[in-house]
Amino acid sequence: MDLELRHLKTIRAIADAGSLTRAATALGLAQPALSAQLKRIERALGGTLFERGRDGVRATPLGDLVLDRARVVLPAVCELQEEAVRFAREGARGHRLGGTHGPLLGGLVDRLARTGEGAPVTTYTSWSEREIAGGVVAGRLDFALVGVCGESSPPEAGRLAWTEVARDPVYVMLAASHPLASRTEIALAELATEAWTDVPGDGCFGDCFAAACVRAGFTPACVYETDTASCVHLVQVGRAVGLCRATFPATPGLVTRPLAGAPLIWRHLLGWHPEGRAANRASAVLGHARAAHAEALSRSAAHAPAPSAGP
Repeated sequence: MDLELRHLKTIRAIADAGSLTRAATALGLAQPALSAQLKRIERALGGTLFERGRDGVRATPLGDLVLDRARVVLPAVCELQEEAVRFAREGARGHRLGGTHGPLLGGLVDRLARTGEGAPVTTYTSWSEREIAGGVVAGRLDFALVGVCGESSPPEAGRLAWTEVARDPVYVMLAASHPLASRTEIALAELATEAWTDVPGDGCFGDCFAAACVRAGFTPACVYETDTASCVHLVQVGRAVGLCRATFPATPGLVTRPLAGAPLIWRHLLGWHPEGRAANRASAVLGHARAAHAEALSRSAAHAPAPSAGP
């Protein structure tokens, strides 16, 4: 017989009660049943745990050794169980978000933190939409906040539920000193001689951009694929122009402008597993994501130039 926690509880109950009769009453057992159980425990431990007398029972040296260990193990196991229950409860209330880099994820985190009644919010970011979606499929994440170009399908479309948060025209970033910076919108063909910069990704946006350029009559001569901070720097110093979402925040030294005719569209999507632990919260999180997008778009629009009154 293997020693189990219930056996340690039985030994402790006998020692605390001082007699098998009182211990049996405390444990809700018949006294013969408790005696038989104690004998099985003693056989498993290799010796007698209690000496029986007219006045009750007294622990043997082996019994004292086992009781010393039981008084350490039992409270530790109880604490572990309480901590695990608390962790599971808080985890179920919390939000584990995965997203590609951009202001919308930060806005969603802010809204959930403000309105979530103390529920924890954790995030994981990656350039890879497939990696984020895979995290939701595997149960490591509750929600994926990603984007796709135009009407392209999101990753794991057959396994996750995807809903559109919003759709935006793709904008161009220019240095504030760029000759076209004062325009309210810019034709893609007017940027044919520019070097470009953009963030990496494993979606189809790169192909969509190349196709849009071909339709505009040119092929980009140079595209720097790098992180957001480096993209901003290259634009600020006039080394390149960049592509960005309409929600891109106001940044010193550069301006963002829509491309005439909206040749590229970005769809913001929220995905979750339909049988995941957070599926019942998807509607609320979607509402927060849409509100975060509206807030980001409003902040970006506030810094757009006023339309010219001239012809």
